[in-house]
Amino acid sequence: MEKKPVQNTDYVVIKANEDGVNVIGLTRGTDTRFHHSEKLDQGEVMIAQFTEHTSAIKIRGNASILTSYGEITSDKK
Repeated sequence: MEKKPVQNTDYVVIKANEDGVNVIGLTRGTDTRFHHSEKLDQGEVMIAQFTEHTSAIKIRGNASILTSYGEITSDKK
């Protein structure tokens, strides 16, 4: 049986409320690993998507996060 890629159109919008917000993509599979990271400065916006490679997104620093489930604000370090 052929394995089909994960089809997911969930997007996450991240707006940095301070300089130095870290956005880290985590891999899907048996071993969860970091596969991508970005640093955002205050006012910068990043739109991320969950894919066949990305199963989780970690946000470090003060940011507003908008998802299809609602909006949340992460706290400062």
